[in-house]
Amino acid sequence: MVLDGATVLNFSSNNYLGLAGHREVVLASSAAVRESGAGAGASRLIVGNMVEHELLERELATLHEAEAVLLFNSGYQANVGTLQAIAGVEDEIVSDALNHASIIDGCRLSRAKVTVFPHGDLDAVDSALDRSTARRKIVVSDSVFSMDGDRADVVGLRAVCDRRGALLMLDEAHAVGALGPSGRGIAAEAGVIADVHVGTLGKAFGSFGAYVAGPSALRELLINRARSFVFSTALPPAVAAAGRTAVSLVRGPEGDELRRRLRSRSDDLSRGLARRGWLAEGAGSSPIFPILVGEEGRAMECSAALLERGIYAQGIRPPTVPRGTSRLRVTLMATHTPDDIHRLLDGLADLAAAGLLPEAP
Repeated sequence: MVLDGATVLNFSSNNYLGLAGHREVVLASSAAVRESGAGAGASRLIVGNMVEHELLERELATLHEAEAVLLFNSGYQANVGTLQAIAGVEDEIVSDALNHASIIDGCRLSRAKVTVFPHGDLDAVDSALDRSTARRKIVVSDSVFSMDGDRADVVGLRAVCDRRGALLMLDEAHAVGALGPSGRGIAAEAGVIADVHVGTLGKAFGSFGAYVAGPSALRELLINRARSFVFSTALPPAVAAAGRTAVSLVRGPEGDELRRRLRSRSDDLSRGLARRGWLAEGAGSSPIFPILVGEEGRAMECSAALLERGIYAQGIRPPTVPRGTSRLRVTLMATHTPDDIHRLLDGLADLAAAGLLPEAP
């Protein structure tokens, strides 16, 4: 990666499988520009519906073994539009405290009653659903949390929802492609089927856009009621073509190999961080590793010090994370090598020696 004219080792990208620069993905995008032009020209409900959109939706439906898929222009639009469409003033949404901002905003726009439960607390979810007198009850959670890298207990959430008659909506933005059988995410890995399954194309698939997978009736509802879909110009056909090629790669043998490499690098880093006492609770089960620093100024100082060593690991501070939990957010890609992991660990050790990170106990 080149940053400000200097080549640095990138540990801040969500391009988990390295597909953003994959030759087949790039060529598919270029071919679509030549065939269909640079833009869709309108929303899909007017004249913006193109063959590449429908082909990508079919590819995603095959990947997820779902009845139907609907494309959105971003993960943010998918969450905001879906929650606004499926919930209203007579309903209640029960949402994890560490859910992504797009889920939080979608809850607000829905005008439903919103109950926020402590992160990962299934008893709190059960109690909230038990108390609820809402027409429709919806539990929504990230499956992999973007700042902590830990996983939701999707089996437990499904069980609570089934017991209390609630719908389960999972945002698998940081899981699809990178985790689960054929890259289908951690719900599929656990044998769980969400009522509403959100995924993104802008992370492990190396492209752009997002989607909702589920029953055909859900797709029809969103087409008619999700304002972020109805009132947005459709994705450029080149983006859809790139996404379709990436999805095909992800669910094939090359995807299996890329996930194996990513898992191997995650294991390498987990072991190295654990030896030094820096492996955060819940980290290691995804490509996201928070290196907790605490004070926001110190976190940014750590990031700058690593950059001086040719390593880019972004510092994260409030309001993105709670006060007192500022951190370096390290993300891995299948293209990282064992030597890259050693270089990162050596850089972190230098920070500890300089008093910027706590020494291992």
